[in-house]
Amino acid sequence: MKRFNWQNIRLVLIAFAMVFLYSFASKRNQNRLITDINISFAVGQDNLFITHEMVNNLLIQNCGGALPIKKYRVDLNTLESVLDDHEMIEKAQVFSSIDGSLSAHIKQKTPTVRLLSANTSYYVDSKGTKMPLSDNFSARVPLVVGEFPDEEKENYVFLFNEINKDDFLKKNITGIKILPSGGVIMTNRNYDFKIVLGKPIHVEQKLKNYKAFFLHAVKDTLIKEYKEVNLMFEEQVVCKK
Repeated sequence: MKRFNWQNIRLVLIAFAMVFLYSFASKRNQNRLITDINISFAVGQDNLFITHEMVNNLLIQNCGGALPIKKYRVDLNTLESVLDDHEMIEKAQVFSSIDGSLSAHIKQKTPTVRLLSANTSYYVDSKGTKMPLSDNFSARVPLVVGEFPDEEKENYVFLFNEINKDDFLKKNITGIKILPSGGVIMTNRNYDFKIVLGKPIHVEQKLKNYKAFFLHAVKDTLIKEYKEVNLMFEEQVVCKK
């Protein structure tokens, strides 16, 4: 019986000690000062639509004041939400370290095209959402004229993404016109012919046909005489002079 009681007392003492140490460490950690902010961007995002300074200012404004600031006053979830809501940012991760640093890792939105309407101009990102133009950097993407219906938005966004992810098409296609009928006509960087895609269906096959045509036709001097390259037929490319 005595042995059993001693074991229980020892367990209680250990539990109290662990709670005390945890509380002490937690309080000490919360009272640490955040003295520095580190900002990094996703790999490959060298052209910045949003700068380090802009992110830094957003973090400081939402930390409750200028640095240094006590760690317990910093809400990491709130800071992530603030950054995620920014029109240029796709995803942000915010975390702190024991050395007194607050770190933010930023993934910017990826513009695929620049849409030009009567009253405004903006980018459309890889997810089909609007992305404002930036004073810091101008993306080299196709210029889109016209509007696409919301119910068919996914098809047009798919087309934009297919062009953007292909090195050849990204350099080759400079403009996209969306007709009232929903059809698409594209322009080429080096030649004057128009590329008739039609409705944005069977996009992968149509673009594959165009690439095959172009790589073959560029060897032929007659390519300069073409006025139209029609991709509406899945199995063939029809050219007009």
